[in-house]
Amino acid sequence: MGMNDTPSADRVHIGFFGCRNVGKSSIVNAVTGQDLAVVSPVKGTTTDPVYKSMELLPMGPVMIIDTPGIDDTGELGALRVRRTRQVLNRADVAVLVTDGTRELNGAEQELIQLFHKKNVPCVIVRNKADLPGAAAAEAGGGTQTSGGAGSDPVCVTSAVNHTGIEALKETIAHLVKTEDEKLRIVGDLLHPEDIAVLVVPIDKAAPKGRLILPQQQTIRDILEADGTCVVVKEYELREALAQLKKKPAMVITDSQVFAKVAADTPEDVPLTSFSILMARYKGFLDTAVRGAAAIERLQKGDKVLIAEGCTHHRQCDDIGTVKIPRWLKNYLGFPIQIDTASGRDFPDDLSDYSLVIHCGGCMLTEREVRYRMKCAQDQDVPFTNYGITIAYIQGILKRSLGLFPHLLSELK
Repeated sequence: MGMNDTPSADRVHIGFFGCRNVGKSSIVNAVTGQDLAVVSPVKGTTTDPVYKSMELLPMGPVMIIDTPGIDDTGELGALRVRRTRQVLNRADVAVLVTDGTRELNGAEQELIQLFHKKNVPCVIVRNKADLPGAAAAEAGGGTQTSGGAGSDPVCVTSAVNHTGIEALKETIAHLVKTEDEKLRIVGDLLHPEDIAVLVVPIDKAAPKGRLILPQQQTIRDILEADGTCVVVKEYELREALAQLKKKPAMVITDSQVFAKVAADTPEDVPLTSFSILMARYKGFLDTAVRGAAAIERLQKGDKVLIAEGCTHHRQCDDIGTVKIPRWLKNYLGFPIQIDTASGRDFPDDLSDYSLVIHCGGCMLTEREVRYRMKCAQDQDVPFTNYGITIAYIQGILKRSLGLFPHLLSELK
């Protein structure tokens, strides 16, 4: 897979923030080595966040997000705060560019507080080190610990002379979570030479000739764990299991064919689904299992939000807008009110809902899925995902959590 093929969700997202006229866009261009941002002497040139995928050493594939300049005067406006929050929902690191010839102003202090509140690691850039007003001690460029911003690192730069830019890149790289700390999809549950059987119906929603992203990622993770991967369609599973000389370590299925696969998989072979593994990988499996248990508490007329991370044609929306609502209604035996949201249109206010059912989130960053989950938790709204909902309704969630016994108690 080439660098440009790296999915957006797997890239390190770096958000650049700052007041107007501090040289933020020039810093973005200096860091990326290309004219990504609009640079103009007119204040407030950037009006919407600009997203750009690129390779940035020493980090690898990244997504650079250049945000509109905030006003130097007074408080951040409500719309600015909301936009900034939306960018922070998907940022792994925040870079705050400031004017090194003056102290941090109220809007900048407010931004730093917002970064901390969102748990987004940040670096403060004191730009314009080439100007006479910049503190003499800072003139050499490089990194120091923050003055007035707690423990956040501070980099002194000049976008004009290109001083301090390499130090800034190194600082950003240090703030990013390393590969070793990242969660695994399934590799940690396998030993070398274990066999994992993947059941993949040929999905109308997937582009012709391609597997959907969670399937690709799972295959890769199994291979990296030195496991063996056998991929079959749902009606080939029984025959494939009969032909294997060795009992597989697990069967992993697409949720939509869970019932058939459960019937064809011997009881002594652990069975789980791509959705369950992806929920674990994105860090919200425990919450999602608790959320599914809340289906039992739904009452007639309750509102449920069904949310998807990606925006695609309605034929493939089928699962979120048609199948799950129908299965829910059949399971409950009474009508409930269902709202749907797709792409970035996730509502901030969830207080009207008795349950949020989210897609697997393969096209969102781990940070954004966790943010949406946190929004729900803050408002005491149960949160779960498609695959776990389907398994629950079909009565097979208990079996599919066999690999994670600590979660079975959540269903009682």
